[in-house]
Amino acid sequence: MINIGIYDEHKIMANGIQQILKAVPDFEVLFFTDNRAKMFNFFKNPDLHVLVLNLHDTSVRNLNLIIRLSLLNPKVKILILSYDTSENTVLKIVKSKAKGILGRDATPMDLKEAIYTLRNGFDFFNRSINQMVLNQYINKMNDCESNYEIINTLSERQIEILKLWGKSYSNQEIADKLFLSVRTIESHKNHIMQKLKLKSTVDLVKFSIKNNIIEI
Repeated sequence: MINIGIYDEHKIMANGIQQILKAVPDFEVLFFTDNRAKMFNFFKNPDLHVLVLNLHDTSVRNLNLIIRLSLLNPKVKILILSYDTSENTVLKIVKSKAKGILGRDATPMDLKEAIYTLRNGFDFFNRSINQMVLNQYINKMNDCESNYEIINTLSERQIEILKLWGKSYSNQEIADKLFLSVRTIESHKNHIMQKLKLKSTVDLVKFSIKNNIIEI
């Protein structure tokens, strides 16, 4: 039996996915919810195997969500349903440690196949996604494991900004909270990434969570 969780901010969509999966004898839907806080609690269930996560956009907030979940319960395979399957979006999702992606042209059969595939320990990407690009990207990731510098290279102010940013505060909100200008906040973030030799904001969040700068 494959135990599945479903999260979608639109309750109707979550319910629709549940109905598709409930019809499969091998599947057990442990939960479906449109509430992010509840989803985090459900996600800690040690019996959960696959989480179906429907993303309506690939904002930093949602990419942060995937990273947090993958670190919170690494054994659970995360399957992303994404309306946007452009190369840039797909690479961001893969880098955030999701194990599967289904595009807008995916069928219920693709959804079922993806869950079986993830449960068997393999990644799954449907036909709308350029597999060659993904393979090149994944190989590059495997060959270039990041060696992050120690946190002590960051100042107290930089760590403070990093914590707020990891909580999905915008640059303007961080600036208002710390009584600084937006330009100063952006400058700090650029210096942080240079110090840690990171190339993307997703890398920055991942680093922060792993080093307990941002709490899950």
